[in-house]
Amino acid sequence: MDISSIALQLDLAAKNAKATEQISLTTTFSEEEAYEIQRISLEERYKRGENFVGLKLGFTSFAKMEQMGVHDMIWGRLTDDMLYASGEELPMEKFIHPRAEPEIAFLLKKDIDREISLEEIPDYILACAPAIEIIDSRYENFKFSLEDVIADNCSSAGFVLGAWQPLPESLNDLNISLKFDKEVKQEDSSNAILDNPYLSVCNASRLAAKYKQDFKVGDILLAGAATPAVFIESGKKITAKVETLGSCTILPK
Repeated sequence: MDISSIALQLDLAAKNAKATEQISLTTTFSEEEAYEIQRISLEERYKRGENFVGLKLGFTSFAKMEQMGVHDMIWGRLTDDMLYASGEELPMEKFIHPRAEPEIAFLLKKDIDREISLEEIPDYILACAPAIEIIDSRYENFKFSLEDVIADNCSSAGFVLGAWQPLPESLNDLNISLKFDKEVKQEDSSNAILDNPYLSVCNASRLAAKYKQDFKVGDILLAGAATPAVFIESGKKITAKVETLGSCTILPK
């Protein structure tokens, strides 16, 4: 297997917004190899001038993990080119078949180089915010295996941040919703994120250390989706709202 060629194939699919065939249909590879493909693919973006700005977690629902037959979360990398300001337009031509998810984001105030505990979170996290993640698998028909999605940077494509808020004592039992214009498309509790969104920080620190990914002051963490993703419709304003934290929006065009 030529890992570099696969990484380039996925990078070009994302860059050109043109779907490619699932890698696993013709090649067998491990999770570790998938993460190496992801790393090399992101290096292509860095060469073009994009900058690493943080991490995102996937499979942060225990029910989803069980459904997918996996034993751990998956993670991907975020770059500054993926970041959109709340209220901005989302250029649909940059995506293949994008979906939106409501999330909670965290902002690091201190470098993390090891797994941290829940008790340490106030020492390492400065603030939290409502967020929208735009996911967009680079594979045809949005179909993939576990290894496929890891290699494809866990479908990371874009994200929107609301205003940063001081860390509350708890992020449990908060209503999280996703609206298209005025229609609520998805709604759930923040408990859908690992039963406690703060556990996303602990797990992200563990995974970053395991895979030797720098995770530094000023970096962002998307904690994982609180609801299923919804296909984006051009012209319909997307709003993610997190109880007590506020909301953020994006307008697909």
